[in-house]
Amino acid sequence: MRIFLAGIESRRYIIKDMIDNQRKESCGKMQIFLAGNDTSKVNYVFKDIDIATLRPYILESFYAIEKDKRVQEMWPYYGDYLLDSGAYTFMNSGSHEDWNAYIERYADFINRNGIQKFFELDIDSIVGYDKVKEFRYRLECLTNRACIPVWHKSRGLEEFFRMSEEYSYIGIGDIAIGHIKINDYRYFPYLIREAHKRKCKVHGLGITGMTGITKYHFDTVDSTAWTTGNRFGGVYIFTGKEMKKIKPAKNQRMANPRELAQHNFLEWVKFQKYAEVHL
Repeated sequence: MRIFLAGIESRRYIIKDMIDNQRKESCGKMQIFLAGNDTSKVNYVFKDIDIATLRPYILESFYAIEKDKRVQEMWPYYGDYLLDSGAYTFMNSGSHEDWNAYIERYADFINRNGIQKFFELDIDSIVGYDKVKEFRYRLECLTNRACIPVWHKSRGLEEFFRMSEEYSYIGIGDIAIGHIKINDYRYFPYLIREAHKRKCKVHGLGITGMTGITKYHFDTVDSTAWTTGNRFGGVYIFTGKEMKKIKPAKNQRMANPRELAQHNFLEWVKFQKYAEVHL
C-alpha cells in the first residue's frame, strides 16, 4: 500500500511539471470548438467533406462517443480536439452512474487514444465539490496528465483564483445550464483577465451567442450553434467577420437536412479560422 501511494504522489509531481511547462505558453487568439452531433456527424455531416484539409476544431463528449469507433477514426483529421467528460449530460438529466467505474473507463479511454485535452467530471450539483475534487485527483493519477478543471459559480471566487494558480487551462461552466445568467456575463472579462495574469487559459463551455463569442475574449469556447440550423431550419452564413443566421420564411420549403447541416458546418469552420487570427 505504501508503494502504491508513493506512485500516486510521484505522478502528481509529473503532472505539476507538465502544468508549469504549459503555463509558459502565452494566451493567444480564440479557438472555437464545434460541439454536438457527436455520434451522427461522421456518416451524416462529414460525408463528402474533406475533413483532412479543413482540420476543424472539435469538442466531443465521452458519454456520447464511448462506444462509437466511427467518431474515433476521425481524430487524426482534426486541427485540435477537446474531450468533455459528459458532465453536462448528467447535470441536465439528473442521471447517475457508478462514478468510480465511470472515471476508470474515462481514464482508460484517454490513455488508449492519447487524448491530450480533457475536462474533469464536474458534477458538483450531483455529488458535491469535495467529491469532484476526489474524481479529479483520481483521473489525473490514472492518466498521468493534467485535466481541465471547470469552475462553477457555486465554488466561489477564491476557488477560481486558486484553480487558475494551479492549472494552465481551466473552464467556466454553468453557462449552458443557465446557472450563470446573462446579467453575470459582465464579470467574464474580469475573470479572464485575472486568469491571464496567472498565465492560465480559460475555456467558455457552451458559449453559443455571437455576442459571447466576440465580446468576452475567452481563449477557447465550444458551441453547438452550428447544429441549430439543421434542427430548426436556419441557414448560417459567414460574412467575413461574423456569423449570420437566416431564418426561413413561413411556408418556405426546407432544404435537404444533410446538405443544410454540411453547409452550416462549413460556414462555422470558416469562422473558426477567422477567430483564431482576429478574435
